[in-house]
Amino acid sequence: MQGMPFFSCEDLSLNLGGREVLRNISFDLREGEVLGIIGPNGAGKTSLLEILSGRFRPKTGKVYFEGRNISDLSLFERARLGIGRTYQTPLVPEELTVGETFKAARQAYEPWLTRFDAEYGAQLVRFRVPYDRPTTSLKTFERRKLLMATLLMRHPKMLLMDEPAAGLINAEIDEIDQILRMLSKEMNVGIVIVEHRIELLESIADRVVVMDAGEIIAQGELADIIDSEAVRAAYFEAH
Repeated sequence: MQGMPFFSCEDLSLNLGGREVLRNISFDLREGEVLGIIGPNGAGKTSLLEILSGRFRPKTGKVYFEGRNISDLSLFERARLGIGRTYQTPLVPEELTVGETFKAARQAYEPWLTRFDAEYGAQLVRFRVPYDRPTTSLKTFERRKLLMATLLMRHPKMLLMDEPAAGLINAEIDEIDQILRMLSKEMNVGIVIVEHRIELLESIADRVVVMDAGEIIAQGELADIIDSEAVRAAYFEAH
């Protein structure tokens, strides 16, 4: 296993509805690294996360985690290996309270966790909401924190995050910044993050992948690639 990347994908391609959505996507991730993914709408960023999480099966290519080929594993099998996934829209179970949501997450699969595990996850993301509060009353940032807490109480080794700053104000983005820094640098969690907020990636991303029309057009440190002609043409002019 020496020399093997912590997480990687090779030559991923995907067709949806008869249209090629992704083409020859390859990159790797180290433990504790934050890899940002940027690109215009329709570049294939979310579709890539769906493949990496196991929800979509690629037309070609492979995904590796801790030296193991996990390409044939389902979403829930990858989750049990320690790969967490968050979504752009923070959907919570609207018929439950906060406490009931934590209980459902604790008992989602064995080993069942205790309420102390839930409290640990909540503490990590600074989620301080009474457990008898209906989830329907939660604001966007509180919903994001609740969902992150239910992931973190199982100590994931890596997170796949789709626009965690969407719908947040600047003070909340600053807090997300601090949480992700803590997870990556103090807890050694690898993070792949799709994000349009360049200021967040400037702060936390060790490297960035730029996508356009289903392909990677640049990758490296953000400061080194952000002014390239190809990146500006694909990303900034598209906005």
